[in-house]
Parts: sequence; structure tokens; C-alpha cells
Amino acid sequence: MNAPEPSFRHLVAMSDAIGTFEHADHSAPRTEEGYCVDDVARVLVATCRQPFPDETIDALCRTSYAFVVAAQSRDGSIRNRRSADGRWHGRHAVDDSWGRSIWAFGTAARRAPHAWMRDAATASFERGADQRTHWPRSMAFAAMGAADVLAVHPGHAAASRLLADAVDTIGRPDADPAWAWPQRRLTYANAALAEALIVAGSLLERRDVLADGLRALRWLLDRETRAGHLSPTPAGGAGPRDAVPRFDQQAIEVSTMADACACALAVTGEPLWSDGIDRCVGWFLGANDVGAPMADFVRGAAYDGLERDGVNLNHGAESTLALITTLQHARAMASIA
Repeated sequence: MNAPEPSFRHLVAMSDAIGTFEHADHSAPRTEEGYCVDDVARVLVATCRQPFPDETIDALCRTSYAFVVAAQSRDGSIRNRRSADGRWHGRHAVDDSWGRSIWAFGTAARRAPHAWMRDAATASFERGADQRTHWPRSMAFAAMGAADVLAVHPGHAAASRLLADAVDTIGRPDADPAWAWPQRRLTYANAALAEALIVAGSLLERRDVLADGLRALRWLLDRETRAGHLSPTPAGGAGPRDAVPRFDQQAIEVSTMADACACALAVTGEPLWSDGIDRCVGWFLGANDVGAPMADFVRGAAYDGLERDGVNLNHGAESTLALITTLQHARAMASIA
């Protein structure tokens, strides 16, 4: 599929000298609702992944890195919320924001455009890598960061332990082929669980875990494909008896599927996974359950949800980042085709 180039134009418009605002009213940032590490960590991932970043993207990368560092405590736990005046809110915790911070630090350790940032991000990763949580998705996000650290520091002990513990926390897919998934209900960012098993199985040389991850991802991609297009799990989740399509569908499901398919493609080389990335791009282009384009590609602004009667016209950070990272995978795939 001929995917558009990812644009950071809207993401830059959603950002200031502190970070990237979480929500938007149409295209205008809702500054009164502030920032969160959940999104700014993903900004760091996206900017580090962008090949040949210009000065604007580089500045966004630096700002995002400083934000996530400032959120981290000495023991590696994370505060997630920050208001527009720069004040942090809430306690440090080990939850999704911790997992995404570890993911972001690991990505920066491998891919940041500056050597100083790669070195500093490795230290930040190590500060938080010994924390643990019982939440599978938090551990899955952290596992992505551990995988990137191992790519540049083979044998890194803390990263290896984190991957192994993520496998244990996520668990094995159900043996029932009708529900080959580690949990009894799909919720959000679902494909991240399969991706974590794939990277852990590959890097730890555990063929059983790799096979589990690939089986789970095949099942999920099949379940979320309808009439040849992607029909992702809605915001309310889905169980074995829930019919499809269901709404409201959100871009994070599409981007995590693209991430997982790109990972599986790198490990196996199987065409199925490049087809999966194409379906993810297609969802944004309008190959979805409503037939509605889900983004303004010139500005790089994605809509916040696909609903039965159309689209949610707000362009929040999470959706926009999902568009950018999905297009990054498509462009990377095209460059090696």
C-alpha cells in the first residue's frame, strides 16, 4: 500500500515548551486539561523512530524526553499528570504510565538522534527497570523498551529479567482456538500483549513463548478483520460472545496492531504481517466499518474515534500519535520492499 508520509504538523501544534497536550477541541489543544506521560512518552517513541528528523521534530523529541525524565522518581516510578502551568499532580506509581516510560526510555536508548540522549535514556531505563506491576499491559509496554535496550546492549541483565517477568505476567493464550488469547476479554491496546510475547520469545530464545505470541497475534488479526478491512476492538472491549462490528473504535487499537505486525514481520518475514500493516493504514484511509477517512493526512491529525454514524471530530494526541507510528511502519516497510 502506498502510505502517506507521516506529518508531525498537528502534533507540534498540540505542544508547547513543556510537553504535548492530551486532548483537543477539534484541532485546538485543550490546555486546561494538561499533559500526561501516557501520551508524551509516545511522542518520544514517535520522534525517536522518525528517520532524519528535522529541527522541529528534534525539538519535540528533546522536550518529550525532558518531560518523561521529570516524571520519574528515584526508584523509577512515575507521576502521570501535569497541568499547563508545569505542576505535577498525583503520586508516583507503577502503572501504564510507568510501562510507557520504560518503553520510551528503551526506544530512546536505541534510536534517539543524539548520543547524550541515548546514554541518558539508558540510565533512566535502568532506574525504572526493576519495578514490577501485576497489570499485563503495563508489563507489555515495558517489555518493548527492554527489547530495544537489548538490541544495543545484548545481555543487559535488567532488560532480560523484565522481559522474562513480562511473559509470566501476560500468561499464555487460551488453548481454545476460538479464543486464543491470554485474557477472557479484549480491552485496549490489545496487540501489545502479543507483541511482548513475540519480542520476549525471540530475544530470550524461548520458542514456546514466540509461538504463543505469533498464535495470539494471528488470532487477533483474524478476529479484527472483517470483509478484508480492519475492524478493531471498540473502547468498551469485547468478549467471546460479542458480535462485530462494534463502536466506538479508537486509533490506539490500530497502532498497537501495526506495532505488533511490524515486530512479527521482522522476526518471521511472513507476508501475513505486512498485510496486517496495510490493513492498519487502510483503516485510517477509510477502509473501515463506516468507510470514513480517519485523518487529515496533510496536517497529520487523526480523529479520536470511529462511531456508527461517523467520526469523532476531535484530534487528540493519542489518536494523532497512532496515525504517525502506523505510517512510520508502512514507510519503513516500503523502503525495504
